[in-house]
Amino acid sequence: MLHIPQGATGEVLPFQTALKEALRPSPDYDVERWLYVPNTYGEYRYILGTRGKKPLICVGINPSTAAPDALDPTLQSAQRIALANGYDSFLMFNVYAQRATRPDDMEPVCSAALHGENRLAFRYLLSLSKEPAVWAAWGNIIEKRNYLMDCMRDFAADGQAAGARWYTAGPLLKSGHPHHPLYLRRDTRLLDFDITAYLQR
Repeated sequence: MLHIPQGATGEVLPFQTALKEALRPSPDYDVERWLYVPNTYGEYRYILGTRGKKPLICVGINPSTAAPDALDPTLQSAQRIALANGYDSFLMFNVYAQRATRPDDMEPVCSAALHGENRLAFRYLLSLSKEPAVWAAWGNIIEKRNYLMDCMRDFAADGQAAGARWYTAGPLLKSGHPHHPLYLRRDTRLLDFDITAYLQR
């Protein structure tokens, strides 16, 4: 199934409102196992992942069609690598929250409202751990839109404020970007990633 955005992002559901709804019991999935914000399928997604005491925050570029109990191949790989590296859960976050199966379909101009709410989502994820672990996992796709690196700089600042430790799965690509999860071996080890140096290239 493809997800093609239905035009530019308009009014967005505030993250805190979406989170409150996502923490309530759902007939569609087990909220004790999954964190899914918003908790219904729509044009954007802030968070999708599993609950645990030692989560790994995985940062991709933008969400596609995945949902609780229906992970796409990218999220399946992300979960496997998180578990193989000693984490008990994974939380998928994205630099831009607009759903688009093909990154080329992302809107050409950043929605300030969507980015602002997405930033609140990232800060929430960081607050779940005393020492947040963040896996940079966006590959070369970050070059698809000029605004993505600007968004990433905001998340790096939020991570620094929370004392986050950044990782990449395996060595960097020749382009200097971290690997996308999709084609990585399940036993790929996480390596320290200097997000500050990366953003200053």
